[in-house]
Amino acid sequence: MERQCAPVGRPANGLHRIVPLDQLTVGTAGKVYSVGGDVNLRRRLLEMGFCNGTRVQVIRRAPLGDPIEYRLRGYHLSLRRDQAQHVRVHAE
Repeated sequence: MERQCAPVGRPANGLHRIVPLDQLTVGTAGKVYSVGGDVNLRRRLLEMGFCNGTRVQVIRRAPLGDPIEYRLRGYHLSLRRDQAQHVRVHAE
């Protein structure tokens, strides 16, 4: 069974800013706005749960800043910085 990603609208208050996922600091969160990259990377990120509107929180960074651990959809996931750059989020 294939899960569909729902479109996400603009925030009502307009206070959110759209930033790449790798720009969020530890402890902050955001909601996925869009996923880019080449076809294979985009498909992989969507399959991991980075669909529009999904809440993502930064848990921690490795000592040299790469990889970065995120929490989304009830599980923890680590991504390389160059992969996380392709996910745009509404920063909270």
